[in-house]
Amino acid sequence: MDIRWLKTFIIASKYENFRKTSEDLYLTQPAITKHIKRLEEHLNIQLFERKGKTVTLTDAGFKFLPHAREIISKYEHGIDSFESWKQGYERKLVIAAAPQIASSFLPSLLRSFIDNHPDIEVIINVLNSFEMGDEISAGKADLGLTRLQPLQPDLSIDIIHEEPVIFVGPNGYIESTKLVEEVVLSQFRLITYNHPAYWDELLHEIKTYYPRVQTMAVNQVEVTKKFIEKGLGVSYLPLTMVKEDIEKKRLVQIHSEKIKMPISVTYLLTKVETSEVRTFTKFLKEAIKDI
Repeated sequence: MDIRWLKTFIIASKYENFRKTSEDLYLTQPAITKHIKRLEEHLNIQLFERKGKTVTLTDAGFKFLPHAREIISKYEHGIDSFESWKQGYERKLVIAAAPQIASSFLPSLLRSFIDNHPDIEVIINVLNSFEMGDEISAGKADLGLTRLQPLQPDLSIDIIHEEPVIFVGPNGYIESTKLVEEVVLSQFRLITYNHPAYWDELLHEIKTYYPRVQTMAVNQVEVTKKFIEKGLGVSYLPLTMVKEDIEKKRLVQIHSEKIKMPISVTYLLTKVETSEVRTFTKFLKEAIKDI
């Protein structure tokens, strides 16, 4: 049995249309037909009923479908495991990380962890914080690093880091004598909703003191920083996200007079405590103290 026949069968069962199957798999339609025919001959039973340009699964097709999926799943898992072994890995750790974390303190911490644990293959999935709880709950990642506390009751949730949020603007666009909140908010748009947790409450407070402030929603921190750097606006961002930019004089911190600065929290999410999860969690809780 050719593994390609099974993959074709699974995709064809999804569309029940050989043309759409061929487009999905980047194969010709005759190739799709050939794969299905060879599989049916191998199993000695008809899997699809042909009706003009459409096809539908037979009873045998429905019965065989979960077995085909299981075979493909085990095959792909086996190949992944073998490839990891060839690269010298003995264990695997899948980390789901929010973009704000993946692009700030995580890279330096990962380098140290990988240097100390060369036998662990680390895979990073970058996900929106709103998706993180489902990802860990479904077992698609071993642990999650997020800025937003999830709602799933089956997860273990630890606060591993808290940091101040600071007010930043573009360096070179504002006179040093005017680096104060009221002046800056009257001259620049406020870039909002680049963090999943604190903006609703923060924006309400800002508009209480500065009701005429103009806003621009940007849902990515890295894009926000680039916009600020080019003079398109100002924003309130976690310290670790802008520390390097301030040191390299791309951004400048602005004194906040009336607005109470929120705190940005990093949560560690786990469901099953494997040895790899324990190893990384222990390392992370120690290493994160120095960021």
